[in-house]
Amino acid sequence: MRAIAIDAMGGDLAPDEVVKGVAAVSLQTDIQCVLVGDERRIQELLERAEYNPEHIDIHPAGEVIGMAEDPKQAVKDKRDASILVAARLVAEGRADALVSAGNTGAAVLACARHFNVIPGIRKTALASVYPRQTEYPGQDHLALLLDVGATIRCEALELVQFAIMGSAYAKRVSKVASPRVALLNMGSEPNKGSPELVQAHRVLQSLSGLNFIGNIEGNDLVKGKADVIVCEGLVGNVALKLLEGTAEVMMYVAGAAAGESWRFRLGMRMMAGGVDRLRELADYTTYGGAPILGFENIFIKAHGRSPARAVANAVKVAAKAARDGVPEEIAAGVAAMR
Repeated sequence: MRAIAIDAMGGDLAPDEVVKGVAAVSLQTDIQCVLVGDERRIQELLERAEYNPEHIDIHPAGEVIGMAEDPKQAVKDKRDASILVAARLVAEGRADALVSAGNTGAAVLACARHFNVIPGIRKTALASVYPRQTEYPGQDHLALLLDVGATIRCEALELVQFAIMGSAYAKRVSKVASPRVALLNMGSEPNKGSPELVQAHRVLQSLSGLNFIGNIEGNDLVKGKADVIVCEGLVGNVALKLLEGTAEVMMYVAGAAAGESWRFRLGMRMMAGGVDRLRELADYTTYGGAPILGFENIFIKAHGRSPARAVANAVKVAAKAARDGVPEEIAAGVAAMR
């Protein structure tokens, strides 16, 4: 039975939607949830919802870091902020993982301050799952992209370690026996891209315990070629935002067209199943959140606009990652590489 510390005050819809999501988890699972934040406010919200009190504890925190605040200054000035208090609970062994929908920079700094980095890891990475096509029955319809914002530029060794971390996460959380790992590059040839990418390709190709399939290009991101895609944080963040924006535009265009013509409305009805599938894939609330990989503890960063459903899924993902030993799998992979 895993205990998950949840930053109840983090996110655009906090604490209301965070508390609702945790209340749902308490009824659906045996996960022990620790809501960190304004104790009085959290208790008021719980009393309005159905929940299992045996599965929820409240831990007080007197301050909140807002979504628009400067992360470095806020972490320095607000030692009693909910995200920092929650991270300390995990570091002290009083919880097994951390979940927050709050300020991403502050959350990363909180983890860096209180969590230990896995021995040998040069840089931690923020990963993200996103929907893509599948190439064979049973293939996970979500791919993992990392890094998507924790780094700007990377050396070859750091890209190699991202590949090891992503593969470990896909094995343990997505249950992919041998995840296909690729480098995001400007061409499929081994000598394409920067010297760092060329060197990373050479090293990854030599690792026997990794299913490395080589380079892929931007148009391959939405295909089923790779389960784990590795890149620098700047590139990954741009790619992820483009994917999110494209999905939103497709839904908007479909709705606008249906409103303008009966022919489009008829076509939409005929394609109702496909449209519903597109809507489902574009709905980030089904994915829970994104892990920061490389620490000895689990942190799942939920979307800033996460409603209760997304918070609940993030808590479940965090519990699964902790239960299935993602950090231990990463540590073993890094040790084997050395």
